[in-house]
Amino acid sequence: MKKPYVVLITGASSGIGLVTGKHLSACGFYVIGTSRTPNKFPNHSFPLVAMDVTDNASIESAIHQIISDYSRIDILVNNAGMGMAGPLEELEKEPFYKVFDTNLMGPIFVMQQVLKQMHKQHSGKIINVASLAGDNGLPFRSVYSASKAALMRVTESLRLELRHTPIQCTTLSPGSIQTPIAANRFYSPLRDDSIYYNQYKNALSDMDAHVENGINPTKVAKKIEKIILKNKLKPHYSVGPIIEILSPVIKFLLPQRNYENLLASFYNLK
Repeated sequence: MKKPYVVLITGASSGIGLVTGKHLSACGFYVIGTSRTPNKFPNHSFPLVAMDVTDNASIESAIHQIISDYSRIDILVNNAGMGMAGPLEELEKEPFYKVFDTNLMGPIFVMQQVLKQMHKQHSGKIINVASLAGDNGLPFRSVYSASKAALMRVTESLRLELRHTPIQCTTLSPGSIQTPIAANRFYSPLRDDSIYYNQYKNALSDMDAHVENGINPTKVAKKIEKIILKNKLKPHYSVGPIIEILSPVIKFLLPQRNYENLLASFYNLK
């Protein structure tokens, strides 16, 4: 009988990563999660190893430890990420770089290390957790949207590069999910003297409301399980409220300005 898959989930101490890890563990998979500070979670429901996806040495050390303990990595769920909100004009450089380091460069560096092992074992699947925000330039989430869009394009490129191998990769784009991302998101300060004050204030309120009214993260976990069990992966998958899932289709069908006006209305922008 084939042994259960060894699944590595980055950013697994909370949110989608935590719920997915619990679900896959209950399904019989060997799940290993990562956290920058695993010591803060002594009673975690599945093993956590220390990894900072913005630190190459940390990534190499974690991957080496996992392979030493489990001999293989069958599935990588590249989930670690961070949110960011603010008017583009007012964003500072440091958080800008941190978002791209976490949401784009981090997943790339993790894939580079995991792929070495997957080539040795002649098998593996990579699921990069992007976002439906990557399909649109969302107001006051320009950098976040751009980082997730970039991850989707990187995954598309990697799929073509891996065609001659038994390794597969895909992206899963969640929409509004009930997770702590709103509490952990970096916010550019709401400035009284900003020309964007009213619009940004309304957008912040809408962002939080969308998360609070989003779907249960268990649906994301179940979607990841289904992807893992598929024989042939598509380039992209999505999960979330139906209107958000349909947004790329609507964007394609509507005239550009009409779709832009629809987004503006959705976020209460004048």
